[in-house]
Formats: sequence, structure tokens, C-alpha cells
Amino acid sequence: MPRILVATSNPGKLRDFAGAASGHGVEIAGIPNFSSLPAVVEDGLTFEANARKKAEAYSRYVPGEIVVADDSGLEVDALKGSPGVHSARYAAPDLHNKEPHEADANTDDEAKNARVLRELKDVPSAQRTGRFVCVLAAARDGKTLATFRGQAEGIILDGGRGKNGFGYDPLFYFPQIQKTFAELTAEEKAQFSHRGAAFIQLLQWISMAYREQP
Repeated sequence: MPRILVATSNPGKLRDFAGAASGHGVEIAGIPNFSSLPAVVEDGLTFEANARKKAEAYSRYVPGEIVVADDSGLEVDALKGSPGVHSARYAAPDLHNKEPHEADANTDDEAKNARVLRELKDVPSAQRTGRFVCVLAAARDGKTLATFRGQAEGIILDGGRGKNGFGYDPLFYFPQIQKTFAELTAEEKAQFSHRGAAFIQLLQWISMAYREQP
């Protein structure tokens, strides 16, 4: 069975990946002792740059293994694409004076959602469009093997709904199924989310790679 090691300590992301891999015959696991590894500075200007940097760096700690890292975030049209690559640290109090990677730490979900809601306070619902974007990078022994991009278009609500998600999921309403991402099961999220879309591409790629092996 092919195995993918995911470079994250975020249990929500691991659930998303496990849900997407369900039924595809691919084992999902975290990198052993991931929390003890040096953090990678996410100073890229794009989701892809950050994903590649993390995948390459962490893959050096597990020789021969395929390591997947992602960078993802919310782009709100009325906020000119913000939070974007700043998504994880959007509520850092000193962010406006620094580059995103220079903020002291990721900020909690409640604070990030509160900032987005404040900034959209006077924006009509018809103009609260946005998208979740995810770029996955797969690397082995310090070299990127492939990258995959997924996105999901939706509407930013004026209050959170649902308890299953993380990050901005409670605010992100997906019209196709009339639910927020925080109201979805892991299997539903794998089917409809940005991370699920990118991960399906990854699973197809790794399945083809294993079929082509002698």
C-alpha cells in the first residue's frame, strides 16, 4: 500500500486528508516526531511557494518517503484577495507592521474569523464572494516531485455555522450543497473542498506512479 506522510500538526488537516484517501488504498500518516522538527519559515508569496518549501524541508527528515505539505487559505474578493497567504496569522496584532512569516504565531480560529467579519461588516451578501485555495506539494529527499491545486468557490456568511471544521470553515458557505464547510462530514468535505480537490489529484498521481513501477 502506498504511504504518504503529511507535514502538519493540525489534526483538522489530517482528518481532511484521511477522508479524501478513504477507499483509495493509500495510507495517510503524520511525520514521526513532527512537533520536534524545526519549523519552516513560510515566507513565500504564493501558496505553491510555501507548500514546496515545506515539503522539501520536511522530506529530508524521512529519507525515501513521500512527504506532502500544503499551503491553503481563504481569498475574499471584497478584501482584494485577503487573507490569502496570510490566512493562518490574519489576526496577529502586529501583522500590519510585518511580513506574514514574521508574526509571532498562528492566531486562533475565533480571532481570525472575527477579523474577517469586521472587515466585511458593511459588504452586501451578494458581494461577499470568495474561495478556499489549496496547493499540495509532494517531495522526496528534498526535491519536489509534483504540485496540485484545488479551490472551492463560496460565500462568506455574517456568522459561523457548524462545529465540524476548523479555520474559516464556519463562515464559508458552499451554495452547491447549501452548507458551510463546518457542517460537512469528513467524507463530504473530501468531495467538495479545495483540499479534497487537490488531494484527489495527488491520489491519482501516486496511484499511476505505483502502477508504472516494474
